Amino acid sequence: MQLVYVFDAYCGWSHGFSGTLREVASRHPELPVVVVSGGLFTGTRRLPIGEFGYVQGANAKIAEQTGAEFGDAYERLIADGSFVMDSEDAARGVAALRQIAPDRAAELVMAMQRAFYVDGLSLSEPATYRKLAERAGLDADAVVTAFEAPEARATARADFHLGAELGVTGFPTLLAVDGDRVTPLAYGHATADEVDARLAAVLTP
Repeated sequence: MQLVYVFDAYCGWSHGFSGTLREVASRHPELPVVVVSGGLFTGTRRLPIGEFGYVQGANAKIAEQTGAEFGDAYERLIADGSFVMDSEDAARGVAALRQIAPDRAAELVMAMQRAFYVDGLSLSEPATYRKLAERAGLDADAVVTAFEAPEARATARADFHLGAELGVTGFPTLLAVDGDRVTPLAYGHATADEVDARLAAVLTP
């Protein structure tokens, strides 16, 4: 069995779920965590952040419920309003980091979200992935090359398709997957204890 975490790097609730994901993964080192990118801001939803009037109110609720941090640099992006969130670019970044360090995917996508939500860095820029790689002790050139490769775009779209195949309609969603058996463990917000209770039911013969 494995845990499948379907998230979007530009989803505030996914950022808020990082603490729960970190705790669940630490409690269950025997369960691999597979990270799958969602496509929240693609197509006609690829718009300047100022077009989404609900963002600040949603972030306040996320911070209150989860303790997630939203940094000053990110707040300036919202105030300016012109920044465009592109989930396909972010998914290419996930694909690159996952390719270079597959066993650290969950850790690295949480670092990605901090880069955006705390440091205000664009997840469309190669320089962001260079910085993330250097912080994580990875080969920065290899990560940037993987991000810029055509294969990364194909992998991003494959992730979107996989999330849809798994029945995911919103982010974040945490699933327990055992062969053809798919069990939802969390959607949107849940504590590690709540996830554990649902996971125990799955693990009990």
